[in-house]
Amino acid sequence: MDNTFAANTPTAPSLGMFGMEPFRAVAEYASMRMMDKQALPEGDGHPVIIFPGLAADRRSLVPLRNCCEDLGYAVYDWEHGFNIGPQGDVDTWLENLAEHVRGVAALHGRRVSLIGWSLGGIYAREIAKIRAPLVRQVVTLGTPFAGNGRDNNVAWLYRLVNGNPPIVDDKLATRLRTTPPVPTTSIYSRSDGVVAWQTCLLDGSFEAENVEVDGSHMGMPWNTQVLRIVADRLSQPEGAWQRHARDAGQA
Repeated sequence: MDNTFAANTPTAPSLGMFGMEPFRAVAEYASMRMMDKQALPEGDGHPVIIFPGLAADRRSLVPLRNCCEDLGYAVYDWEHGFNIGPQGDVDTWLENLAEHVRGVAALHGRRVSLIGWSLGGIYAREIAKIRAPLVRQVVTLGTPFAGNGRDNNVAWLYRLVNGNPPIVDDKLATRLRTTPPVPTTSIYSRSDGVVAWQTCLLDGSFEAENVEVDGSHMGMPWNTQVLRIVADRLSQPEGAWQRHARDAGQA
């Protein structure tokens, strides 16, 4: 599979795909309820912080959180309630989030894995860049870090909850595309009805991978394929990270 960016500028998914998102997410939730988690790799107990998507909070992440906790990880919420986008100065906002990561790392005396869904994945990636010694790895779910703020179907929602349009200028775009200096996994779906899947692709840097799943954007936190991939990624020994078997960069 090709892990390079499309030659043409990515565009938002069709409105038909967007309209099907809730129905697909419900079907994925039902499938998750029947999932046999016994075969998932047991965790080593290291801390994990999960960041919600736009206009979501910890409740939308319960299936993902429960799965990680059942495997033995110490799971933490991002502690900021509903995700309405950065408030005030972006760097100050990120430093505040990074301080929470520092506290969790200090409490456990171990590096922290960061998991972010959609916009939450942007936070996870940026925190890993400024607090790399504290971060074990980053896993993002449908995160459009290579987007321009217009290649999605929820710019209106961002404006509604944040009060500002999602503006991504060239400087910010370059910053967001830069891969964190820690093992990084981007889970994406070509049938994502919210963001252009091409905007979720890493550039193939060392210890960076794109892993494709079949599913909706809204259902990412409980998609059975996603849960299996997250469990596999979290189980990677610290300092001995290996690419996932389904990495799009592999033959």
